[in-house]
Amino acid sequence: MSFEDLGNGQQISSLAHSAKSILAGYGIQVAQVENINHGYNSTFAVTAENGERFSLRINVNSGRSAANVSAELFFINALAKVGNFHLALPIANEVGSYFSKFYHHDSGRDLIAVLFKWLDGVDVGDEPSEEVVFQIGSLMARMHDATKSLVLPASAELPVFDDFMWQVEDHLFGPNSRLEAEAKSKISAARLVIEEVIASLSAQGEKQLIHADLHGWNLKINEGALSVFDFDDSGIGLPIQDIATALYYLDTDGQKQAFKEGYASVRDLPKCSEYQMSALLLQRRIHLLNYLYQTTNSEHRELLPTYQAETLRRIDSFLAG
Repeated sequence: MSFEDLGNGQQISSLAHSAKSILAGYGIQVAQVENINHGYNSTFAVTAENGERFSLRINVNSGRSAANVSAELFFINALAKVGNFHLALPIANEVGSYFSKFYHHDSGRDLIAVLFKWLDGVDVGDEPSEEVVFQIGSLMARMHDATKSLVLPASAELPVFDDFMWQVEDHLFGPNSRLEAEAKSKISAARLVIEEVIASLSAQGEKQLIHADLHGWNLKINEGALSVFDFDDSGIGLPIQDIATALYYLDTDGQKQAFKEGYASVRDLPKCSEYQMSALLLQRRIHLLNYLYQTTNSEHRELLPTYQAETLRRIDSFLAG
């Protein structure tokens, strides 16, 4: 049975076995390893015998290369140096590397793992208050200010977000696409329009390092202070692309307005029409559809039929103007 055919519990058990081997390379005497999230990646809470806590992220569905992960960790460490941010800082292993690469037998792939210091607090989650959303907008703006002139070292590389799929494997239009002709035609039509919008926005703004996945499950709050983690989707893009990704996960007009006001309290919002924002939000939706065709997570794959139907409905509405 292939790894993707295993249930989530079996996948987690397999990865937990690998986690214990990985942690040995950090010189940590492990008391407990517990999975706390199994989705795009798999994250384990680690408690050492001396009581110290860590989080271990194993890149299960991510196609990121070693150079990409190096860039992600450079991004985090640079933020820690240039600004007052609460971050999950990476920890070097015994050979001095901030990530560990290992062969995972059950999936038949080389996987990458990163160990982070533990972040206290609770996840912001799906329904943050408008006050918290204001803080999120302000946090993103401060991150944009901190990274606007940051240049990656030669050994590090991140995708540039002028590619429609943001340089992840294309399961919608590529050779392994399972889309029916009508669905592919609709998504292709939307893609052409979205690409025109991106080209127009790119002509007006400058790309920089952005988080590209700043939502409530990648944020913790502790005594009123926000912490940000999971830079695994980070890349070189426009600040408005980062903003659109965050707005995608907000449900109410009040939340969206609070986010914009929080951002504007630090720096000016980039110029973007409602139509252009609609295109960027739809692009995010299509990215997530692409993920559902790619993921090994069985619970996420079950969402595919309903999610695709709603995506096509939204495309029809967008194209109809």
